[in-house]
Amino acid sequence: MPNTSALKAELSKFDVIVTDPPYYDAIPYSDLMDFFHVWLRRTLHGLGHDFNSAFEEPLGPKWKAEVQDGELVDQPGRFGHDSAESKRTYENGMAAVFAKCHAALNPDGRLVIVFANKNPNAWETLVSALIRAGFVVDGSWPIQTERGARTNAIATASLASSVWLVCKKRQPEARPGWDNYVLSEMREKIRARLRTFWDAGIRGPDFVWAATGPAMEAFSQHPVVKKADHPGAVMAVSEFLREVRRIVVDFVVGRVLTRGHDGDSVSGLDDVTTYYLLHRHDFDLNDAPVGACILYAQACTLSDSELADRFDLLVRTGGGLFDDSDGEDPSDVDDNDDDGSDMGQTGKGNKLRLKPWNQRKAKSLGYEMTAGRSVPLIDQVHRLMHLWREGDEAKVDDYLDGRGLKRNPLFAQLLQALIELAPQNSEERSILESLSNHLMARGGIAAPRQLDMQV
Repeated sequence: MPNTSALKAELSKFDVIVTDPPYYDAIPYSDLMDFFHVWLRRTLHGLGHDFNSAFEEPLGPKWKAEVQDGELVDQPGRFGHDSAESKRTYENGMAAVFAKCHAALNPDGRLVIVFANKNPNAWETLVSALIRAGFVVDGSWPIQTERGARTNAIATASLASSVWLVCKKRQPEARPGWDNYVLSEMREKIRARLRTFWDAGIRGPDFVWAATGPAMEAFSQHPVVKKADHPGAVMAVSEFLREVRRIVVDFVVGRVLTRGHDGDSVSGLDDVTTYYLLHRHDFDLNDAPVGACILYAQACTLSDSELADRFDLLVRTGGGLFDDSDGEDPSDVDDNDDDGSDMGQTGKGNKLRLKPWNQRKAKSLGYEMTAGRSVPLIDQVHRLMHLWREGDEAKVDDYLDGRGLKRNPLFAQLLQALIELAPQNSEERSILESLSNHLMARGGIAAPRQLDMQV
């Protein structure tokens, strides 16, 4: 049916509906359409009623508030720069379209949604609309469908994969759930699937996205999830997805720390160190796409700007999509190289890189931070590496004793994981091994050395 809104289309019963909906705030669809619309309108005029009808308006379709229909995209500029109204309109519109899909599906039919966005708000809005429309998300697979050389990816932080969500109809008799039971069920479901995804070789940001479906099944099977400890309050989708991302992150970090296939999820590791291990494991000290870094940062309740500016852990390199590494080991860049210490700060920011330990030279590194925030464990390791390089073992021992690191099993695991992540014959690895040997010589806890390094 040409030139018809999805809300107005007359649909019969289907077994499967596959849709690639608007990507929240990522693409100004109508603006892009206008570029071609004006030329096509002139070229095709007079060729037939359908063409004349399709190009009746001088520009492409925009959102029409009076009929609650039209272009569906979260662009505050379309709503008098009211961000809340823009987001509300997008979610309500998506829910209305999904409700239309729900009515058009057979009882055992499936709705398949293709979605790609690095913004958690986009996912929260999408999932909220699906739940409102009466769907249960019961499958999620990341598929590399995005072309790396496409125009949008060259200068922006675009994701390389789209996620395919498979949804079924929620049972009409479904009752509200309780957050404690829903979270327990989610953890039970997701752990088994995480092992399956890991064994299948899924890694990086795709591993986080792959967990969305199995986790959302527990949440979306209820029309609403109530909070057991807060009478009258309900659990938002955003809260649930944060729990999911953290479980996935802890699983991956557990594998990194144990460097084996049977490692359990880790808990108790601070957010900054967790991010460092995720990034180092997937990208080492090389350029990494901003989209992946943003996803990992958000999973650790951080932002890429915090990690770059506040924690001095990331640098913006602005590297091109097709840039190759120059072959230099970033971990061995000379500590006194002033040019290297500012690496990438003036880049366009479409790539990020971990800052090598010997370029993290702030005097406050490894010491107390403002607002009572504890010092990240990775900062403590890097401070110890600087102290060891200076050759003052007394200061090393004072630092170890003052922070209780000798008897800290997480510190021992982190030290061993960093040794195995560091390049062979690098200064970084040499200092880390020396610190590990020194720790054992002083009666500290040491993590067992792993023989199988393939993860």
